[in-house]
Formats: sequence, structure tokens, C-alpha cells
Amino acid sequence: MSGTLFCSVNLSLRRFTFDDAAFVLELLNTPAWKKFIGDKNVNSHEDAINYIKNGPQSMYAKHGYGLWLVSITETGRPIGMCGLVQRDYLDRPDLGFAFLPGFEGKGLAYEASMAALTYVQQHYQLDKVYAITLADNIRSRRLLTRCGFVHDQTITPPGDEGLLLYYYLYDNIIIPLPNSTSI
Repeated sequence: MSGTLFCSVNLSLRRFTFDDAAFVLELLNTPAWKKFIGDKNVNSHEDAINYIKNGPQSMYAKHGYGLWLVSITETGRPIGMCGLVQRDYLDRPDLGFAFLPGFEGKGLAYEASMAALTYVQQHYQLDKVYAITLADNIRSRRLLTRCGFVHDQTITPPGDEGLLLYYYLYDNIIIPLPNSTSI
């Protein structure tokens, strides 16, 4: 796939482009996104382009990393996003991920997250990465623990509700990619 930054066993991750607007519109309007991440008011193709421009593409320009589009390598079908977000209230980036409902619970978020953590370790000088999630987002909490994140504390960002803060420490050892995941 053109523009691929890195691959895992089943997945390819690349930067978002404006051509991904229809996918972004679909993903950001799923029930899980709205419940656990929040309504980003992406209700049209134009809104999706603005989200890509002011979100992932802005992060790429400023930090070199951001949220990456996750697709099935074999077919090129977009299924989610995974990557790093630099938030104003955190001193290090945090790992974020979201997948379409038909691709949840299949190990793909784990595979994408571990691939992203490996890529970040190989390309950026980070000693620690955070992850944040709502306390009632049990699937995300389990995934973060499986990836090696450790719960640290509960934080309350300005204008937001309490979020669980997790951290992941790099130790100069290359993280192995997960085994093959059946789709």
C-alpha cells in the first residue's frame, strides 16, 4: 500500500490523507467512539477533512507522529486508527486507538498498538508513552494492560471527566510484534 509507514502481521499503518474522509466520518460516528472518546462534531465530508487537517496532519507536522490509519494489509480496507496524540495537559504523548465495530474483539487493536509502540521506539526518542481511558471502558483498560501499560493515577483534564492514566516505559529492547491474528 502506498504511503505505508509500517506493517504488522495482518495490518498496515500509514498517515491519514484527505482521501480518508469517508472512513473518518464513519469511524467517528460509531457508538463506541461517541461513548468513550466523545462527539467530535464530524457530521459531513467537510468536517472529516477538517478533523484530518487539524488532528492527525497537524500532529505529523508538529511532532512527526500522530494517529495513523490502520488497514488490513491484504485488502487495504481501513478498519481503524492507532498512534500517538500529544495532549496539552500531558508531558508525553499518549497511545490512542479506535476500530470499526466489525473489527473489535479480534486482537487487531492489540496488534496495531504493539506495532505502533515498536515503530515509536525505533523512530522517536521517547522513554515513556501514556494512555488515557474512561474507567468504564473495560475493553481499552484490558488492552492497555495486555500491551504492558501500568495504571498510574486518575486525572481530570480541564473541562473533562476523570480519566485513568496509564504509562508504558521503553527500556531499549525492541518490542516483538505480536503473533499472527486471524481475521
